[in-house]
Amino acid sequence: MNTLPHAKRAQILAMLCEGSSMRSISRVVDVSINTVTKLLVDAGEACLDLHDDTVRNVKASRIQCDEIWSFCHAKEKNVASAKAAPEGAGDVWTWTAIDADTKMIVSYFVGDRSGQSAMVLMDDLRSRLANRVQLTTDGHRAYLEAVEGAFGGDVDYAQLVKMYGPTVTAPGRYSPAECTGIKKITREGNPDAKYVSTSFVERQNLTMRMSMRRFTRLTNGFSKKIDNHVHALALYFVHYNFCRIHKSLRVSPAMAAGMTDRLWSFDDIIAKMDAAKVPAKRGPYKKREAISK
Repeated sequence: MNTLPHAKRAQILAMLCEGSSMRSISRVVDVSINTVTKLLVDAGEACLDLHDDTVRNVKASRIQCDEIWSFCHAKEKNVASAKAAPEGAGDVWTWTAIDADTKMIVSYFVGDRSGQSAMVLMDDLRSRLANRVQLTTDGHRAYLEAVEGAFGGDVDYAQLVKMYGPTVTAPGRYSPAECTGIKKITREGNPDAKYVSTSFVERQNLTMRMSMRRFTRLTNGFSKKIDNHVHALALYFVHYNFCRIHKSLRVSPAMAAGMTDRLWSFDDIIAKMDAAKVPAKRGPYKKREAISK
């Protein structure tokens, strides 16, 4: 079986994490689009396992959660009329939980914006924490039951509810409504009001849009398959946590959180990919069931 040179694989993974589209990568690196797709799948599977195995017993003080919108194949309103829309087509929401001090993504989940997705995120977040934390979310009602179900009373939880004025229609129709104020609402325990904030997780949303072509607005670089979307996210989160120096911390988020004592590189991800390869005699590759976290 032909295998790409190590340097080319590292270059492709780096370009995927820097916001390049898969077709532009295939042109720059001079490989087929199928090669880039296959590498993304392999890297995504390896990174799903890396995050699940490594990000455990996290000692954090303040966690911020939010959800960010994107879509697969077509926007939700256009799925019914879309040609050959695959399973998972439509609006896709990525739920994230970030440590406000170390900036590490502790947990994430790809799903819809329902209460069930919120419960999956909170259950996973709770399983990865080593201590009681102060938790802040936005005003989305789905969080209320999810936090109660996952943490019970063992959390200091508050919601930051933003109030908006009339939607701005000029000069640009994509201009957001003006935020006219906020309310900090205590939901559980005794959260410190001065730390009730979602600023870090919202800034992380911007980093995601800048680092993954699939999240760029008004583009044809969106995900065509939900599996590819999940794999791109898995690669991004491992790269962000372990391989990228955070400007304000001057170390990677994982180093700041004590998850590792060194800066990882794409060599570590490729090594994990190679170690995870299954010999052909064991049978065909089996897809993960349901939506991955």
